Amino acid sequence: MNQIEAAIEAAGGPSRVAKELGVSVQAVCFWRDGKREIPPEHLAILEGLCGGAVRRWHMRPKDWHLIWPELVGMQGAPAIEAATSS
Repeated sequence: MNQIEAAIEAAGGPSRVAKELGVSVQAVCFWRDGKREIPPEHLAILEGLCGGAVRRWHMRPKDWHLIWPELVGMQGAPAIEAATSS
């Protein structure tokens, strides 16, 4: 199970996530299945919907620090070096 799939399931499934984000269930299923990339603006809401079980930096491991620089140095956040390597 990938991180976005885990977040969607922890948030109550595709129907609930779609309703809360104001998108179609099909869009959420595309994100879950890796057919489309979830827009970054939805990730903070998804993180909240799943109660923080999956953090934004887990869902966007390569560029989270560029999208949300305010999270750099936060407890539990990966080091930026780890985020930019690979």
